Amino acid sequence: MTSPPCSQPCAALWHPGSPLQGHNPLASRFPTDPLRFFIFLGVALALVVLTGCRPTQAQGGPPGPPPVSVVPAVQRTVSLIDEFTGLIEATHTVDIQARVGGTIEKVHFIEGQQVQQGQLLFSLDARGYQADLARAQAQLNAARASAKLANSEETRALKMLSEKAISQQEAEQLIAGTLSAQASVQAAAAAVQAAALQVEYSQIRSPITGVTSRAQATAGNLVAAGEGVLTTVVSQDKVYAYFDVPESIYLRYFQGNRVQPPSVHMGLSSEIDFPRAGAIDFFDNRLQPATASVRARAVFDNADHRLIPGLFARLRLSSGAIDAVMVPERSIGTDQSKRFVWVVGADQLPQFRQVSLGSLYQGMRVVTQGLKAGEHVVVGGLQRVRPGVALSPELLSIDAQGMPIDKPAPSSAKAS
Repeated sequence: MTSPPCSQPCAALWHPGSPLQGHNPLASRFPTDPLRFFIFLGVALALVVLTGCRPTQAQGGPPGPPPVSVVPAVQRTVSLIDEFTGLIEATHTVDIQARVGGTIEKVHFIEGQQVQQGQLLFSLDARGYQADLARAQAQLNAARASAKLANSEETRALKMLSEKAISQQEAEQLIAGTLSAQASVQAAAAAVQAAALQVEYSQIRSPITGVTSRAQATAGNLVAAGEGVLTTVVSQDKVYAYFDVPESIYLRYFQGNRVQPPSVHMGLSSEIDFPRAGAIDFFDNRLQPATASVRARAVFDNADHRLIPGLFARLRLSSGAIDAVMVPERSIGTDQSKRFVWVVGADQLPQFRQVSLGSLYQGMRVVTQGLKAGEHVVVGGLQRVRPGVALSPELLSIDAQGMPIDKPAPSSAKAS
């Protein structure tokens, strides 16, 4: 067997009986035993092959364009759907406070109970107010008696004046006395009315139908007029959902002469879809500069009373269908507040495109501005894209929705 060619000269070999034995400077180092000699020879050949006889490696050329995966932007007819997060609030919320001061005699409701409009909630000690009412009523009776007497005197004075029995001045004084007595009656009547209101306010009633919160004061506590909330009543038959609509979406819904608001559906965090239908009944009259959005409100029926104030809700707005350009969500990049995609043209150079986005449908994002249908966008190898550096694009197949169909990963080569 011949040994492989070497790239550098190999040392001359010696064997017993060689005519060069006397001239080899290494002869004293070789064993004279034939068995040991052949063992030594095998080791030496192995060392030569492993160290000195390495084949020359070919030098690699410059790397080719980085590979990326691309798909075409598709155009589909989709419904205009936008999703938001909102906060549920009651249509009516009333903080119950005392309108007159006094000591609470009794609490007439169960905390968390449904109460009706006009139902008694708290009763205060009203004895002082009832005494004031009796005093005012007595003063009214006295004023009426004085007014009756003054009226009789005025009648006699007018008769006597016609007979020249009294002077004109005396008659006018009696007429003025009648008018003063009538005014006293009106003042006394107003005092009676005010005292009656004090007695009425000592019975604290619910102004709306709704559910009460816990009682902040119990029997025996002294309360002051207009200080401290005794309980809160919230209505439950209907609820509001407040949410913020970005400026671009608001303008899209109300562009041109369109005044019909979009339909709205709501779902709670525990609900899979959006089962509750409602209606938008309010848009704020100004844009919030800090968020570039408009506050909107939708109203929903709450027959099952599951919607309570403070819950977070998912809202979906829809308003007809449009032909939209769509790309896979994973092709969209973010640069601070900008959204962009990389487009690869016929010259294989990447083009940076800033885009405006719409709704998300099954992994596909609507592009409202910045892209045309049919243009190739990068969906794989985005980290390899550099401005001005040519790419090696691989066009992937897409499904009916426009999503890329990734090729299966190559299986590892089996060991031979």
